Amino acid sequence: MDYVTSRGPVPQEPGPQEEPQADRHAWAKPGAEDLGDGLYRIPLPLPGDALTAVNVYAMTGEHGVDLIDSGMALAQAREELAAALGKLGYGLPDIRNFFITHIHQDHYTLAVELRSRQHGQIALGEAERANLAQIQAVSAGRAQIGFIEMLPALGAAELAATVREIFGPKRTLPPLPGYDDPDRWLADGAQLDLPGRTLRAIHTPGHTSGHVVFHDPAAALLFAGDHVLPHITPSIGFQPVINRQSLSQYLGSLRLMLTLPDSRLLPAHGPVRPSTHARVRELLDHHETRLALTLQAATPGPVTAFAVAAELPWTRRQRRLAELDPMNQLLAAGETAAHLEVLVVRGQLARQRAADGIDYYRPPAAPA
Repeated sequence: MDYVTSRGPVPQEPGPQEEPQADRHAWAKPGAEDLGDGLYRIPLPLPGDALTAVNVYAMTGEHGVDLIDSGMALAQAREELAAALGKLGYGLPDIRNFFITHIHQDHYTLAVELRSRQHGQIALGEAERANLAQIQAVSAGRAQIGFIEMLPALGAAELAATVREIFGPKRTLPPLPGYDDPDRWLADGAQLDLPGRTLRAIHTPGHTSGHVVFHDPAAALLFAGDHVLPHITPSIGFQPVINRQSLSQYLGSLRLMLTLPDSRLLPAHGPVRPSTHARVRELLDHHETRLALTLQAATPGPVTAFAVAAELPWTRRQRRLAELDPMNQLLAAGETAAHLEVLVVRGQLARQRAADGIDYYRPPAAPA
């Protein structure tokens, strides 16, 4: 499991927009799905990842090809992208732009590899600057992995030691290909004027601090990246630069989607869906349910985030924390901490750091 790829162990239960369980992975079959008006969805493989594939969206015309996201820098992904474009009458040299929703490896790195072969330019949300710099620093051995360093404060020092062993004694990663800087940093609200189509980049922090979605209001389309997914809830704040308020930001970003006209949902993982608003409401309801469960588990207090995570069910199979592998335990601890921080902001819990550096949560003291 790659620390810049994972989504987290808390998939949403199937909602009314979803297909039966037996058909859940039909969307990941190789090829190009024609979405109309020169737009195609091309799923690219993620071997060994539970997500199965990542959707790349190709906007085609006489000008060539512009892509939303790129896939992972793998030979199989590159070959499948070339094959899918070939059936549409294009080749990799016809790619002009990669518009990337966020910094995770399955979205960004194939773009960097193809750019090195003089195929296209890369645009990325400007709020991903810090994450990209941290990935480069960790890869070069100048920094440690932030999501491991956060674990002791969550009451999970033993888990931190286990995860460090997985990554090696230096607590750094081998050099990560595909993390060069983009050609262009996109500001929130940046307008992308393409032949026959205009997109607006909208900053949607939460999954990562710099995540953006691309809105096509004229065609009523939302290229949602990992912000709104039809099958699962994306991991929150699992990124190189840790942010306590990642879930608060994510919930705000979801509500922002409801202020836009409803659009067809074009997600990074899973099938296209007719309504962004419908799925956003499901996700908001899901997190309110998780917040209620988290508050119930933390109410006796004082408790650590890791202790609360041990009281909660995980995955749609309702597994206990101890049943998860160490990396998914790490994700669960981080998800729980993110929910606890929302409860602190809402005034339903208080956080206090003990002398040993561990954060404890408890109900707020009653007024004197």
